[in-house]
Amino acid sequence: MDTVENMSPELLAFEARLAKDEVIEPKDWMPADYAKTLLRQISQHAHSEVIGMQPEGNWVLRAPTFRAKKILLAKIQDEGGHGLYLYSAAETLGMDRSQMIDQLHEGKAKYSSIFNYPALNWADIGAIGWLVDGAAIVNQVSLQRTSFGPYARAMVRICMEESFHQRQGYEIMVRMMRGNEAQRQMAQDAMNRWWWPALMMFGPHDKDSAHTQQSMKWKIKRQSNDVLRQRFVDKTIPQAHFIGLNVPDPDLKYDEETKSYQIGEINWDEFNQVIRGNGFCNHARLSHHKKRIGKESGYVRLQLHTL
Repeated sequence: MDTVENMSPELLAFEARLAKDEVIEPKDWMPADYAKTLLRQISQHAHSEVIGMQPEGNWVLRAPTFRAKKILLAKIQDEGGHGLYLYSAAETLGMDRSQMIDQLHEGKAKYSSIFNYPALNWADIGAIGWLVDGAAIVNQVSLQRTSFGPYARAMVRICMEESFHQRQGYEIMVRMMRGNEAQRQMAQDAMNRWWWPALMMFGPHDKDSAHTQQSMKWKIKRQSNDVLRQRFVDKTIPQAHFIGLNVPDPDLKYDEETKSYQIGEINWDEFNQVIRGNGFCNHARLSHHKKRIGKESGYVRLQLHTL
């Protein structure tokens, strides 16, 4: 561990800037591990945005109304843009996006485990928008204050667009819960399947997270996994109850003292299996991604029109 006595002048100045909440820009001096952590997090975030287009892209032509098709198509376009903003932010750290995508294809980089679950019906598109994008917003709002300037600035626009995505998903769930019994059962089934994977999106408990402590010290992360997960839980459960959905957690209870919900234990074995490549859709998602990437003139072009 570094002490003040053995820290270089550059590192001392860097730590002082972080203590004053100054923004670090690409041309500023930064520790190699800080840049490495940023590259890992931002590239994973970018990969997640682009891979996340796949389950929704499968439903554009099957959406129930022309209005729903237009909204879903606009959302997918946003997700592609988010990926491009984030790849651009990561490139300011000196790595070309083609290298990042090669790392993904070679299994050296990850994307969010949530996108390895199948979207079986239209209610799943609602659950993805409401729960998955809702969890993303909770995490990403705090990233608007991350210590690395390009990442923070990218998150401002991304968060505005993600709020539209969450409303789109919740609207689908509201409409289905106002429909017939079969539609209500479909919505509840989607809730049952997506609730726990959405909670896993925040990552392991703080005590088990390999990166949280250092990322918070560097102010890359502003709040811990457990704090963000609890915020999502307390925000989302009342929304579910309001439209008549049951939360699939037999151990769920409301704590009057803390004014928050206490949830049951998350199945971390399932989480670990999915991130190791053993989820329902790991192989299909990555194989599809490999087929839809073109290399032209030395750069990677995302062929969004061939979802």
